[in-house]
Amino acid sequence: MNVVVVGSGIAGLTAALHASAAGLRTALVTKDALGGGCTALAQGGIAGVYGPDDSPALHAADTMTAGAGLSDAAAVGVLVQDGSTRIAELIARGVAVERDATGMLLLGREAAHSHARIVHAGGDATGAAISRALLERVREADIEVIEHALLVDLLTDGVAVHGIRMLRRDDPVDLHADAVILATGGAGQLYAHTTNPAGATGDGIAAALRAGAAVTDLEFVQFHPTVLAGGDAFLISEAVRGEGAALIDADGRRFVFDAHPDGELAPRDVVARVVARQAALQGSPVRLDATGIGAARLAGRFPTIDRVTHERGFDWGREPIPVTPAAHYLMGGVVTDLDGRTSLPGLFAAGEVARTGVHGANRLASNSLLEAAVFGARAADAVGRRRPPSVAQPVSSAAAAPPPLNDPQRSSSERGETKRAPRGAQRRVETSRPALQHLMWDRVGLLRTPDGLAEALDTIRSFRAASSAPTTRAEHEDANLLLVAEATASAALARTESVGAHHIDRHPALIGA
Repeated sequence: MNVVVVGSGIAGLTAALHASAAGLRTALVTKDALGGGCTALAQGGIAGVYGPDDSPALHAADTMTAGAGLSDAAAVGVLVQDGSTRIAELIARGVAVERDATGMLLLGREAAHSHARIVHAGGDATGAAISRALLERVREADIEVIEHALLVDLLTDGVAVHGIRMLRRDDPVDLHADAVILATGGAGQLYAHTTNPAGATGDGIAAALRAGAAVTDLEFVQFHPTVLAGGDAFLISEAVRGEGAALIDADGRRFVFDAHPDGELAPRDVVARVVARQAALQGSPVRLDATGIGAARLAGRFPTIDRVTHERGFDWGREPIPVTPAAHYLMGGVVTDLDGRTSLPGLFAAGEVARTGVHGANRLASNSLLEAAVFGARAADAVGRRRPPSVAQPVSSAAAAPPPLNDPQRSSSERGETKRAPRGAQRRVETSRPALQHLMWDRVGLLRTPDGLAEALDTIRSFRAASSAPTTRAEHEDANLLLVAEATASAALARTESVGAHHIDRHPALIGA
């Protein structure tokens, strides 16, 4: 039996290692070079190791609270019960987590956690440490690695998934498999301001939508409250606030307590909205004051942030730094069960591309790496328990019936029709990616109104109507962003009440500030 894993972040690498260990012929397909994506950029740690007076039940309670009541209790239960095992596995695979002088794991605290339960590696470079260790294990394993291959579509027989179509050097190539595990990450490039890398264009979600897989909760987009203002987006880890840094307005006042009793350690959606409103009111970015932590401690605990802030001209150990929110994480995605199965036989998903039910309306800090490890392993283990079909089925890229999020007026390319005109005859998309990103930021971003969402949806549909069948990588990415943008705006417009990261704004004059 063979399996294709698409994506080389923590979810994909974990899934590939588990699949290979189960004796499956495993191919790992990655969009860029091996190890790209969001995992290596993750500054925060991984939650789930329990210290004195802590427990899986308390971690579950914090996760449910952050999810605004929309998290799935069974999925959260799996997360917290499997968490310690997965962290121990990461350590065994070579992730050098931080320990005290006695060898005990150092546990940090982040926003909305009731206890210190976050494990870090390399100070503020946990994701990079995890990525390096897992990449070494993948290179040692019997895993075929296919780099620089963009997922174009899922190959289906109208019922089940039997492989993928990928783009290599602008040429489509089919790769057949008994099962496919999507681990392609999120869609941060929907927005003008994001912490996500350039490759986060929603490719897995778009392919799932075209194939007819169930997708939901796309309206729940998490915006990180503290990204260094000015220049390319650079995240200032929530762990900095966990160490005692404060958010202050132009007068030096800690304004977040006006909105939540936990102040800077309130859930991310609360802090991000308050930061956006305050910046709009004062006409300038708010500031993060970490001077009380001390320059030496900041340099030792957050070496990456310390280096970048100094490169940007800020001495954050002695002066507050300007910060602003940015799109960070997608809670919704391809619907899965507790073992990563989607609504399409043969298709599994894990990591940010998946909607496992863990995060509900708002992700708890440092649960993303944990969720990816837990459900990446479970998906691969579930594939290993499957039996291959006794009779080979014909394979095509024809899509099944569209899920509820799909526009009923689907284009021929979305219906899976593969007939193409000569490349030179293709009409180019009559919009630009920046135009879509700014539209999403202004109308489907941190602060939303019904009128703004309706306007965005109409505009996105007009963009898609003007689009032609994609051929190049950039064109496929743009098509994916447009499809996911339409589904996101539709979902946001359909949810009329504010909950978690989805906020219907009552002060529309502040939108876009």
